[in-house]
Order: sequence, then structure tokens, then C-alpha cells
Amino acid sequence: MNMNYKENAREGLWTNNIVFAQLLALCPLLAVTGTATNGLGMGIATIVVLVLSNATVSLFRNVITPEVRIPDFVLIIATVVTMVDMVMNAWMHELYKVLGLFIPLIVTNCAILGRAEAFASKNAIAPSIFDGLMMGLGFTFVLVVLGASREVLSNGTLFANASLLLGNGFSFLETTLIKDYRGFLLFALPSGGFIALGFILAGKRMLDKWLQTRSAAKVFVGDLSTAKSK
Repeated sequence: MNMNYKENAREGLWTNNIVFAQLLALCPLLAVTGTATNGLGMGIATIVVLVLSNATVSLFRNVITPEVRIPDFVLIIATVVTMVDMVMNAWMHELYKVLGLFIPLIVTNCAILGRAEAFASKNAIAPSIFDGLMMGLGFTFVLVVLGASREVLSNGTLFANASLLLGNGFSFLETTLIKDYRGFLLFALPSGGFIALGFILAGKRMLDKWLQTRSAAKVFVGDLSTAKSK
């Protein structure tokens, strides 16, 4: 199957985004995005799981029979998640403690099983890896944006404790935007996450509508110019 990489990237990052379009993985999204650092850490873990599970499903797509494909896909995803969980526990232990149960719960993320079923099981390894990467990056983008907005509103900081949770290489991300900021406790709670996510989704739809209107206006002007030239 020929693949349009540009279209696939656009779908994963924006039009078919796991959160924006599919509204999946909302439980970890709202639970771990108290800070942008937590969101980035969860996003990286999800990207690794998506890429590796997509690659493995694609590799064995001609071996797995249709009757047992779903249990096999779940087994593959669970194996990859277990590996990621152990690696994070060993080398990113502080982040592992913060994310806690939500790392193993990546197994239940319907978006990962959905990509295995809808894409990886029907395509070669390279396109499947690319699809997993784009879907993961799209999900990570929402995690970081939501985490950043909540962190700024609740604490006045951005990527707090990045060096502690992600490693010293991420220390450049740590920023204090507002000193002596008392903050809004609401946005540090899951209920505040719902509110912030609602505004982000509304903003995304408004932007889509504006882009659609602008595109339609360009087409109209182009058609008008063509008609005049005739």
C-alpha cells in the first residue's frame, strides 16, 4: 500500500490527533498533566510504545491470523509497555514515581490498539513506525500544551523539576514565569484539567474554522481571477 507521509503526519499531529479528533486517552491526559514536565515524560513513554508496538504488529502481520489478532495485539502492546515501565523505573526513577500507575495503564490506551488494528496490521514496517511516531508526537503535543497551561496558571512556572525528572540535559527547560505567584489551585486539580482541556479543544476548532474559511476565500479569489482572464 502506497503511503502519503505528508498526509499521515498531518493526521497524526492535527486532523486525526488522539485527543483533538478521537478524544481518547483522557484519563492519563488529565491525571498526569499537572506540569509540562509530567506531560512530556508521559508523551515520550507513549511514543516509544506506539512506535515499537506498530513495528512489531507490522512485522508479524502476515503470521497473525484474523481470529486471534486482537489478543495478539494486546499481548504485544503489554510486552512493550512492560519493557518501557522497567526502563523508566531503572533510569528515570523520579519520573517513574510521579507517573506511577499510569505507565502500565498505557496498555489500555485504545488509541494504541486502534493504530495496531487500523494501520500497522495492514502496512509495512517503515510506514507503521512513521504512523506510530506521528500519532505519539500529536499526543505528546497535547500533553505538553495542557500541562504547560495548567502549570503556568497554578504555579507560575514552566517545566518545573525537568532536570530531576527527565535528566540534567533538560534543565534548560526550567523557567519561572511569575515570581511570588500565589496561583490558582483549581488548575492543579483534575477539575482544572477538564476546564483547560475544554478551552484548548475550543481554540483548536476555532483555528480549524478560520483556516477553512481562509482556504475557501483563496479558492474563490482564484476562481474569480480565472473567470476575469477568460
